[in-house]
Amino acid sequence: MRERAPKLVITFRSTTDAMMMEKKCPEGTGRLIPVPREISRGCGLAWAAEPDQEEYLLGIMRENDIPWLEKKIIEFYDF
Repeated sequence: MRERAPKLVITFRSTTDAMMMEKKCPEGTGRLIPVPREISRGCGLAWAAEPDQEEYLLGIMRENDIPWLEKKIIEFYDF
């Protein structure tokens, strides 16, 4: 049986912002996902990553002027 694991989910105002996040983040730091029902805000795309990556990812967004709407820890089946 698959286990649920906490993930950091960050939502964006626009698809352009979400795509910029994907472009600026090194491989292995997360991935784009559809916005989970628990949040349902923004452009429809969100960045999902390990919770311990939060400060690192916020730094990348600050350095690259990538605006975000909301960040939340949500439990997912591991992906």
